This record gives sequence, C-alpha cells and structure tokens, in this order.
Amino acid sequence: MSRVLDPAALTYRNLQISDYDEVMQLWRNCDGISLRDADSRRSVAGYLSRNPGLSYVAVADAEIVATLMAGHDGRRGYIQHLAVDDGLREQGVASRLLQLCLDALKSEGIVKSHVHVLSSNQMGLAFWRGRGWTHRAEIEMYSFINGNNQNS
Repeated sequence: MSRVLDPAALTYRNLQISDYDEVMQLWRNCDGISLRDADSRRSVAGYLSRNPGLSYVAVADAEIVATLMAGHDGRRGYIQHLAVDDGLREQGVASRLLQLCLDALKSEGIVKSHVHVLSSNQMGLAFWRGRGWTHRAEIEMYSFINGNNQNS
C-alpha cells in the first residue's frame, strides 16, 4: 500500500467472488477491519449471491484498491468492509463507493442503512460522522454464535 494513485483513473464495478483473494489481501492491510471466519470464501460467496449487485470495488491498473460491501434483510441495508488503499484515502474514493452502494440499495427499496464500526477505528468513525451518518447511542448490539467456532 502507501502509493500515490490518481482517483480519476479508477473504475468502479461490482464485487465478484473471483475477486476474493485480492480483496482479502486489501482487507488484511487496512486498519479498522476485523476479519473473522464469517469472511471465508464460502460466506462471502453466499453474501454476494443473496445480495447481487450491491457490493463494489474500485480498480486501478487491473488491481483492486478499494471495496465496500452492502446487503439488506428486506427492510434495512447493511454496509461493511469499507477498505481503501492508503494512497487513495481522503480523495473521495470511499464516498464514491458508498454512493454506489446506497444507490443500489435504494433501487431495491432500501432507504435506511446501518454500519458497524469498531470503537477503536477512529478514522472509520470520523468517516461515517462526516457523511451525515447518525451514531445510535440508544442501541446495544448483542451477538450469539450458534456453533463451536468463537471466531465466527
């Protein structure tokens, strides 16, 4: 990472399962993204097939340099795994990916979306606040793992 790229030279397209290895490498190199067993190839393939056309990547010189995944449950949208190459941060790439995802969700009738951000991810928290997303202090999140793998 840490290279200078021209954001005008980027192309945006839907994330495909064939992108998995390259996307995982980007996610591993980005601070603020927590990867779990739920991010396995099989799980991501299932997510993409249940939410076709909602997740996006940015590509520069045939290399994926940014991602954002989106899906919905029929009522609310869910945004996850926003990752941008260090050399493209603060240049509108994340905002463009977000707009693509929100437009795709809206075309499915989904007008309210949520994002989970690790409390230690200061850059991520600032990004979402800066785009007008509302922090929901009145909601507590609970998780349950229905199996033996505590890393799900």
